[in-house]
Amino acid sequence: MSDTFRPFPPALADRLRKTLIDADYTVSGVRDRLGDMAARALAREQLTPALRATGGEERLGLLLRLWWLREPVAADAAAAILPVADLAEAGLVEAAGDRVRALVRLSPWEMDGGRPGFVVSDPTVRPGQGTPRPDHVVGAGGASATLSQLIVDGPFDRALDIGTGCGVQSLHLASRAADVTATDVNPRALRLAEISWALSEVPNVRSREGSMYEPVAGERFDLVVCNPPFVISPGSARYTYRESGFADDAVCAELVRQAPAHLTDGGWCQILANWLHVEGEDWRDRVGAWVTGTGCSGWVVQRDVQDPAEYVELWLRDSCETGTPEYYRRYDAWLDYFERAGVRAIGFGWICLRNDAAQDAAVRVEEFRHEIEQPVGRYLPDVVNGAMTAHRLTDAALLSAHVALAPGVVEERIAVPGAPDPERILLRQRGGLRRVAQVGTIEAALAGVCDGTMPVGPLLDAIAELIDRDPGEVRRRTPDVLRSLIAEGFFRVAR
Repeated sequence: MSDTFRPFPPALADRLRKTLIDADYTVSGVRDRLGDMAARALAREQLTPALRATGGEERLGLLLRLWWLREPVAADAAAAILPVADLAEAGLVEAAGDRVRALVRLSPWEMDGGRPGFVVSDPTVRPGQGTPRPDHVVGAGGASATLSQLIVDGPFDRALDIGTGCGVQSLHLASRAADVTATDVNPRALRLAEISWALSEVPNVRSREGSMYEPVAGERFDLVVCNPPFVISPGSARYTYRESGFADDAVCAELVRQAPAHLTDGGWCQILANWLHVEGEDWRDRVGAWVTGTGCSGWVVQRDVQDPAEYVELWLRDSCETGTPEYYRRYDAWLDYFERAGVRAIGFGWICLRNDAAQDAAVRVEEFRHEIEQPVGRYLPDVVNGAMTAHRLTDAALLSAHVALAPGVVEERIAVPGAPDPERILLRQRGGLRRVAQVGTIEAALAGVCDGTMPVGPLLDAIAELIDRDPGEVRRRTPDVLRSLIAEGFFRVAR
C-alpha cells in the first residue's frame, strides 16, 4: 500500500476514466456482472464467487479483479487496456514480473443524475491480513450512501465537505454548488480524494488540510456536510477515519455548536453522528441540547441503537481485530469505559440544521426505524418547514389559517366487520417519511374537507354541527392535535 501518491496528471485521469466507462466499470455494470450471489458473498468478505464471476481476460472482468477484488492480473493483459507504467508512477499500481496488482481500491460510484463517478481509497483490510494503518482512508460505504441521500438540493454558491476522506460526498456537492471546499486532517485522504475528483470530472472542488472548521476559519457556506470520525472509543484516536480523539460524543456536539458561525443565512448543515444513551438521561435531551441556542431550526433522527457489546464488536470487526491477541483486552477495556460513563446504548442517526437565526427556532428530535422514501434531501426542507410552522402557530392563528391535506396522505379505518363505528382511524403517508398517525373523528373529517380554500375555524364549526358537538369545545381541543399533524407533515398551511 502506497505511503505517498504522486500528482495525478489530468491526461492520465482522462485516459483511465475513458477506459473504465468503455468497459462498463460502473455501478450498474459491476452489479450485473457480479450477480446477486457474488455480491452477497462479497458482503461477507468471501471472494470465491466474485472471482468465478470475473474469470477470463476481457476488460470488465480484468478491471474488477484488479481494482475491486485486488487480485494480481497478468501484466500483458493489463497493459493492453491500461497505462500501467503511468499508474505505477502515480502510486496506484505495482508491476512485479508478469503480474500487476493495485495499491488502491478504485470503485464505481453513481453521482447525481446517474452520472458515473469513481472513488479511490485504501484497499479494504480483510480478516487475516492484519489491521489498517492509522491513516487508513476508508472507501465509500453505507454511511456514505446515507449522507448522500440526505443532502438537500441546490443550487448553492458555496459548499463545504468536512472530513472528506475518499472525497465521495464532494462528488454530490459538485452538482449542487458552484464552489466546493473539502477538508480533512489526513493528508493521504486528500491525495486520494483529489484522484477521485479527477476521475469523476468534478473540477469545482478544492482541498484544504486541517481539523473540523479550522481550514475555513471566518468563512461561510450555503451547505455544510460531514461524515465525521464519530466512533466513541476509549483513549486516543487509533484510526483517523473513524475516531477523532474527542471525549465521548463531543466531536459531533462541537460540529453542531460551531456550525452557525460558518453558515450563510438560511444555510444548511447536515451531519451523521453517534451519541450516547446515558443512564438517567434521555438521549433526546442530550442531542437536543447541542442544537438549542444555535438559532438553527433542526431535525435530529435516530435510525439505529446498539448496546455497548454490539457496538464494540462492530468496530473491532471493522479494524480486523477479531481473533487477535488484543481482541479480548480491547473488548474488555472498551466495555469498562462505557460502564464507568454509565452508557447503556449508542445511537446512530443524522442531524440537519438550517441557519434561521431565529430566537424561536424549532428543533424536532425523533426516532425512525422503518424504511423511508429516498432521497430524503428532496423533501427534507418541507419537514423542517412543517415543524417550524407548527411551532409558531398560536391557537388563534391556526383557526384562521387555510390548511390542506398534504399530498400522498390516505385514510385507513379499522373496524370489526358490521360494526357501526371504526375502532381506529389512521392517516398514512404513502411517501416521504411514511408516518402513520391515529386520529379522532374530527381530525378525520377535517382531512376529508380541507383543501386550503377555507379557514380551519369555520370548517371545525361545520364538523361540530354535523356530529352534534359543541363548536366552542371543538375549537379549544383541536388546535393542539392539528398542530402536531402539521409538524409531522400530514397537513400543510396553504396561507
